[in-house]
Amino acid sequence: MSKTMINDIFRTAHSEGRSSLFEHEVYRLLAVAGIARAPRHVVLAGGAEPTDELLASLPGSRVVVKIVAAGIAHKSDVGGVAVVTNQPAAVRAACKSMLAELSERDISGVMLTEFIEADAAGSGSELLVGIRNTREFGMILSAGIGGIDTELYAGGARRGQAVVSASTALTTAEEFLEIFKPTIAYRKIAGLTRGGRRLVADDALIQCFGAFIRLANNCSAGNPETDFVIEELEVNPFTCSAGSLVALDGLCRFGRPQSVRPPRPQGKIDKLLHPDSIGIIGASATRMNFGRITLKNIIASGYDRSRLLVINPDGQEVDGVRCVPSLGALERKLDLLILAVSADVAFGIIDEVIRTDAVESVLLIPGGMGETEGSREPARRMQATIDDARRSAGTGPVFVGGNCLGIISHPGNYDSWFIPEERLPRTQKKARRSSAFISQSGAFLVTRLSKNAYLDPAYMVAVGNQNDITHGDMVEYFAGNPDIHVIGVYVEGFKDLDGLALAQAVRKATVAGKQVVIYKAGQSVAGGRAAMGHTASIAGDYEVCLSVLTQAGALIATDVSEFSDLFYISDCMRDKVVHGKQLGAVAGAGYDTVAIADSLQVGDFSMSVATIGAATRERLLAILASKKLDSLMEVRNPFDINPGADDEAHLLCTEAMAAEPEVDSLVVGLDPTSPMVRSLQKSARAGFDIDSPQSIVQTLPALVASCPKPIVAFIDGGPLFDPMADKLMEQGVCIFRSSERATRSLVRYTEARLRAARLRAEAAPGA
Repeated sequence: MSKTMINDIFRTAHSEGRSSLFEHEVYRLLAVAGIARAPRHVVLAGGAEPTDELLASLPGSRVVVKIVAAGIAHKSDVGGVAVVTNQPAAVRAACKSMLAELSERDISGVMLTEFIEADAAGSGSELLVGIRNTREFGMILSAGIGGIDTELYAGGARRGQAVVSASTALTTAEEFLEIFKPTIAYRKIAGLTRGGRRLVADDALIQCFGAFIRLANNCSAGNPETDFVIEELEVNPFTCSAGSLVALDGLCRFGRPQSVRPPRPQGKIDKLLHPDSIGIIGASATRMNFGRITLKNIIASGYDRSRLLVINPDGQEVDGVRCVPSLGALERKLDLLILAVSADVAFGIIDEVIRTDAVESVLLIPGGMGETEGSREPARRMQATIDDARRSAGTGPVFVGGNCLGIISHPGNYDSWFIPEERLPRTQKKARRSSAFISQSGAFLVTRLSKNAYLDPAYMVAVGNQNDITHGDMVEYFAGNPDIHVIGVYVEGFKDLDGLALAQAVRKATVAGKQVVIYKAGQSVAGGRAAMGHTASIAGDYEVCLSVLTQAGALIATDVSEFSDLFYISDCMRDKVVHGKQLGAVAGAGYDTVAIADSLQVGDFSMSVATIGAATRERLLAILASKKLDSLMEVRNPFDINPGADDEAHLLCTEAMAAEPEVDSLVVGLDPTSPMVRSLQKSARAGFDIDSPQSIVQTLPALVASCPKPIVAFIDGGPLFDPMADKLMEQGVCIFRSSERATRSLVRYTEARLRAARLRAEAAPGA
């Protein structure tokens, strides 16, 4: 690939005032980039007529006549394409007619190309391949069904069958081919359809994809050496002819590279999360405002008062915390400053913070800092001031917010949320906290934790409007934190190129053995508008987002409830070994075993029921016989052990199923309504409660802890059985409240773990 020749193509068009290439220039670009060949062609300027000699140089009995015009992207829509016999009179007539019909357009001429005979006809026989520069994810490579069928299939086919996409910064040609293989287009090209034959070898596809990737990365905003950025380059269609890909049409838009924001210093994020000193502006000494609630929560979380300051010109002490009149009066630099003031006041303070370089990090609590029309220009100026300070002197703090709930950092021993503890208890539920939760919305954090206290992350960071610190910055930080093993992220929208930064951070975390769980809001048009209105961030193309983050290694939730389930199971199972997708299941009701089997397919993800070996079958039969259940039930998988099975039967059957070599993981129903199970906090039968040593609540945790395989249990019952669930969750057992949720979560988690293992293997030295 000649970078000089590529730049010359764009420079010529740019010098003529164009931001797009003519089709023949696209053909030249494809040739220089080594992507694919184009038909033999010639361009006739203005109203020039083709000579007999020229027409004789075009092979075949037919010629394609096309209009050459900068402002026409789809020539066939305006009558700018004609296929005629390769005879001088017919070709000249077609050229003349086309120029006359489009005379009101800005026409540069006509192009004559040879007619390419395709190796196959019909739906799916043509291929679309293109790259485009997206605001969130940078350069994206897409491929799928080409020609007039593209939009039809894209609208009606299942996800991943019509068109697939990937980040060119994170994908190799070989990896993209694997992504492309499930598509209808590949099945047609590879001869996998009934009566089909292979049209193009995989090596040719790899060569094409690889050349697109190299061109995209060379002409991307992320390349500081490029003179031009490709905004969009699309070949639609490629046809398969004589075993090769031949481009039959192409369009390309380009532009000059735009400046990008300087990176946020990771060292200051560490100061943000583990501050040795904290200052607050906006904590009232006379009333209970947001700043005062925040101050009280920091004190209540155990943070040393002597390392706290209230900054207030009145100089009045607040809740035993000393006061200084201004930032200029600080004796030393603060690690963290919390601004709990109105937006109009905050903008002025931020200028002072940057000018004085008095703090390492800032929490911007107020709203109205970019999410409304009137505040966008002040927020833009604020961002420019922050960026200029970083570029010129490398100084200034990192900022989180605005419209930010704040941060809870258990390792940093502080809680800056303005939610009173009486409304959201902060009781530790896990023996060790090893997860981090990053959310654009503070309310999302609060509601998830309120509904499941056992999520219990070590860090909870609300990034708000991302005026400075973004999702990508925070995941990048936690990817390098050895104490964090699971990272949850709620995203409404991305800042420029932060989707790519997030994907790169996800890949780093995945290769390091961590699990990243993401829920991207704004999947629908209405959802996207709501996300934009709330956060002043544009919700991007969801399909691209889903593809890129999944390929990076993230576990993507499809809705809010699934996010909570996946974040929870990821934390519970982080020490378990996932070898495969063969499931074992035990429950005391036929309904549950059927529900488990019905839940093994979740979208494109699935598990299979494991085959039980003879030794395990005999062991399970012996357990049934000892409980006098052998005449009622038979051994199969999923295994219905009957409502007559007691606590011990549940435990022994789970233990036997876990020992089966063909079983990779287990789902276990604990049957709380069975009269044989000790599932009540207080039972009318003496000693027949969850505190009994024979209760499954007391015996299952040891088995779960000692078993290297994932064991997920469910308690399908009402609030009466909440104490049973709580006791098991406190002891590290992964508990769901229905068989479907347990099974579906395990299916999704298993798929993500296996994908992560493949990514780590590919990233290993010598791979």
